[in-house]
Amino acid sequence: MLHLNYRNAAVQNNPHTTLVTATAPIANTTHGGRAKCLQRLVRLELPVPRTVALSFDAVQRIAKGELPDIAAIVSQFSKGALLCVRPSSEDPDWGGPGAVLNIGMNATRFEGLAARLGHDAAQAIYTRFVQTYAVDVARLDPDMFEDVTGGGADALQASLRAYEAELDEPFPASRAEQLAAVLKSMARAWDGTTARLLRQAKGAPADAGLGLVVQEMALGLGTGECGSGVLQLVDSDTGLPQITGRYLSQSQGRDALEGDAAALYLSRDPRGPSLEDLAPDAFDALKAHAALMRVKLREEMQVEFVIEDGALFILDGVRVVRSSQAAVRIAVHLAEDGVISQAEALMRVPPRTLSELLHRQVSHTAKRDIIGRGIAASPGAATGQIVFTAAEAQASAARAEPCILVRRETSPEDIRGMHAAQGVLTERGGITSHAAVIGRGIGLPCVVGASNMRFNRSKTQLIAQDGRVFTAGETITVDGSTGQVLAGAPQMREAALDESFQKLMDWATDFCDIGIRANADTPADAQTARNFNAQGIGLCRTEHMFFDPGRLTVMREMIFAETSKDRRAVLERLLPMQRDDFTQLFRIMDGQPVCIRLFDPPLHEFLPRDGTGQRELADALDLPLSDVTLRIEAMSEYNPMLGLRGVRLGVTVPEIYEMQARAIFEAAVAASVDGPAVVPEIMIPLVSARREVELVKTSIDAVAAAVRTEQEQDFDYRLGVMVETPRAALRTAEIAPYCAFLSFGTNDLTQMAYGLSRDDAGRFMSQYVQQGVFPEDPFHVLDTDGVGELLKLGADRGRDAQPGVTLSICGEHGGNPESISFCRDAGFDYVSCSPFRVPVARLAAAQLAIGDNIG
Repeated sequence: MLHLNYRNAAVQNNPHTTLVTATAPIANTTHGGRAKCLQRLVRLELPVPRTVALSFDAVQRIAKGELPDIAAIVSQFSKGALLCVRPSSEDPDWGGPGAVLNIGMNATRFEGLAARLGHDAAQAIYTRFVQTYAVDVARLDPDMFEDVTGGGADALQASLRAYEAELDEPFPASRAEQLAAVLKSMARAWDGTTARLLRQAKGAPADAGLGLVVQEMALGLGTGECGSGVLQLVDSDTGLPQITGRYLSQSQGRDALEGDAAALYLSRDPRGPSLEDLAPDAFDALKAHAALMRVKLREEMQVEFVIEDGALFILDGVRVVRSSQAAVRIAVHLAEDGVISQAEALMRVPPRTLSELLHRQVSHTAKRDIIGRGIAASPGAATGQIVFTAAEAQASAARAEPCILVRRETSPEDIRGMHAAQGVLTERGGITSHAAVIGRGIGLPCVVGASNMRFNRSKTQLIAQDGRVFTAGETITVDGSTGQVLAGAPQMREAALDESFQKLMDWATDFCDIGIRANADTPADAQTARNFNAQGIGLCRTEHMFFDPGRLTVMREMIFAETSKDRRAVLERLLPMQRDDFTQLFRIMDGQPVCIRLFDPPLHEFLPRDGTGQRELADALDLPLSDVTLRIEAMSEYNPMLGLRGVRLGVTVPEIYEMQARAIFEAAVAASVDGPAVVPEIMIPLVSARREVELVKTSIDAVAAAVRTEQEQDFDYRLGVMVETPRAALRTAEIAPYCAFLSFGTNDLTQMAYGLSRDDAGRFMSQYVQQGVFPEDPFHVLDTDGVGELLKLGADRGRDAQPGVTLSICGEHGGNPESISFCRDAGFDYVSCSPFRVPVARLAAAQLAIGDNIG
């Protein structure tokens, strides 16, 4: 008979080998999560079989050959009881050795069970134990049992003979000897190299401890209703209330989940028989126990149970495995039911899991035919036909054919093709490359730096790492959440934003103590930012507005203009286009701040690179082809990202910034007529000297005065600097007095601080991280030591010189939880990130604020 009484015993006084009672000294950090959970179930007076917990220290000693008092452990259980041993790690996700059941089975025990349960049940238990012990404990080859077929006495005797033949000794008969061997095997397995690497990959420290629990068996086999199963009260995919799980009569352990066709449903179901039909009393008790565990353990739990002759036993309770959607819904429902607080609900959802809710993902059940890997640059997954040019992507979109844009690397002229594609794959680039930044901004799945694949544009071929060749028109899938490139079209799981997600975001807003803005370049981006409740636009990159075909030709004409007068004349044609862009942004944001960065890239990026494009430009401008090619060659730079761009253009070609300032001011006046007063923020890029700011500020102030006079309308605006050169960060004391805000552009600041090209660093960055040169990719996780010191110096010196100056970061680091922590500590006012990272940033900021309050 199974013991549920918790009598005093000597083992209770040993902190390393402890009988699980309501008052035993058991903790998650000393005995593991399973042992602690079982203690909580005992405190709830649930029908838990008698259990002994071994601490991390005890298991470490076992691995070194120092066994505990096995006789003392065995004495805690009734004479002849079968035992099982299960792992108990600090975090269930770290795994552990598989459970070993039916310890203590021998010829004598077999006879007793045969008399009580019948020969078939007893033989099944004995055979299972012999084979498990041989493979998992004695480490014998599983193939030794390949000739053992069927069941009954023949299978049992064949298994025993195979064991004896392999080891030249009889199968151990002593329960104590069997238990000692199992404990040694599981302890040493945890210390093995493979196990250590696997758990480290899941975030476990190298020295993570393992506890073990020895539990009296509830057999699940025999006369009357017997079996085993699992039950949970919510669906793991959706998080909605639903009794799910399986039950299998005449089974042990987790057999019910092994796909056996005889497994039953739990609650009544028209598709087949159920546990509720067979054992209604046990089913009702099981539901009640699960509901009690939910409230008292303050978590949705999966209950592992056994029924023995109609009696219910609870073997274990584990946290329900859940999708990202279910994680959010479960946390919100627990808070709504008063089981946990709103703050705890927020703390239970890892920020990065929200990305999976915002984008389509490859289903976790889908088969993945991996043909390449790169950097996971923009989350989500997309399937489509391979195209190799932006024009082909636009043509595919016009035919309503999904496509994946495959490029060696993208440039600004590929933007329309990126908008037309379902996903992007590039051979080169890193986490802040052009494709990555634009992909995150528009929610486009993107994998960059797939250098283990070969891109043959001339033959329109993509060659996989295993040699397979994919040509234009064939279907592939890019998974921007994992960096994998897949052949074909695997099953997808759609994005899932529901009321629970919105409620969690509302709670996060209440706790968040740093502003969260979005980087948005187009009206569509701005609308996405509003949908995610961004508190304004922290970075609008105006250059992306000029790549529309209708504007690109005008832009090129301006570049080719010889005089200031000619440039102004051409820019007059661009003015109404820019004004309309800004008016839309202001109206969408409805009074929230909009920070517009003036033109930044070098002008040569707007000129065609190939002969066909140059001939078309010559025809459009009515110029000889030779003049066009000579002008393009003359404008080329050895290092354009450090050349004539940003404020340097504003100083040397002032007409561009003057046109943009006029467009901003006229748009602000127009948008304020039928909405809240607009106070635009104008940001000067790539500043490195005070005089640059003085010159541009004088020019913009003059434009503002002219527009006020022409429009007969007063308005305010804020002028600031994008701090993205190390010199600007060091000299903010002399720059800040001219500014209302300083926004640190951490993409270029990291690039210049390290002397690294962000587009090329992906080729070697993984090796640098693996060898410990950098702890993380500095373009992905803010370098708080080096770049961070520049940020702190710039912030402190800027605020000393201009106490009211607003501080922010607007690089891609803005959506990173670690970067947000740094910015809060440094006293920044807000961070700005791509629209689809706004929820992630808000949740991370809320968790940091909650953590500070707890601390």
